[in-house]
Amino acid sequence: MRFAILGSGSDGNGLVVEAAAAAFPSVYPSVSPVSSDALHPTRILVDCGFGIRDTVDRLARLELVPEQLDAIVLTHEHDDHASGAFKFAHRFNLPVWLTAGTLRGCKNYLRAGVPLELFDSHTPFAIGGLALQPVAVPHDACEPTQFVFSDGVHRLGLLTDAGRSTAHMIAAFSGVDALVLECNHDAQMLADSNYPATLKRRIGGAFGHLSNAEAGAILAALEQDRLQHVIAAHLSRSNNTPQLARTALMRAWSGAVREVEVACQTEGLGWRVLQC
Repeated sequence: MRFAILGSGSDGNGLVVEAAAAAFPSVYPSVSPVSSDALHPTRILVDCGFGIRDTVDRLARLELVPEQLDAIVLTHEHDDHASGAFKFAHRFNLPVWLTAGTLRGCKNYLRAGVPLELFDSHTPFAIGGLALQPVAVPHDACEPTQFVFSDGVHRLGLLTDAGRSTAHMIAAFSGVDALVLECNHDAQMLADSNYPATLKRRIGGAFGHLSNAEAGAILAALEQDRLQHVIAAHLSRSNNTPQLARTALMRAWSGAVREVEVACQTEGLGWRVLQC
């Protein structure tokens, strides 16, 4: 199992997850694989906040073409996550998976002919050789979810666009092998910024975005025995720095043997492989 990030930030987000084969019933007994063809890896694009050409170019950096994708999965309807999804899906004949709330929020993006697959925000489901566990999060969207992805051996957590920690989130992301974790802002930099007061309250509020300190507290609360990769994501250009985000997560990663990595807006992050 491996993953890569096309880009991460307020100008667009996208994550590619790939699994070679379906072995996940041992992890989610209630879920059956759609296909167990080991010769055809499952590849899904989680969120698509870029235009068609930009998405194609970012996939090419990973040595992928759109025809190698099996689906697009949306976390929520905000522009930086969903604005390009339906255009891209229409062009390359891909299904889009989303909650009913996200579908309502995406009404201005919908394209006729794009296959839509609805999932429940608390029920695991399968796409090819990947099992996906949605995780409901507090964010100012219609029905936002983040995810834990599994191939039956490894688990990858994606946790961005959440305003605060919850017990549900801690339980869901404990024990993952890799975690992409939002470090949107440094609280003091946000307070000192020239953003309008309403925007500051929205970003720093309970349904906004995680600060470095809040992300660090979440990481510290997780079971970390299997953790191989920690990626700081969705950093604000104006109210954070890669070093501040990295420092906050390194402090929370007990016994870390690797550096926290940072996914940037322009380059994203190349393939990272989850080891046995």
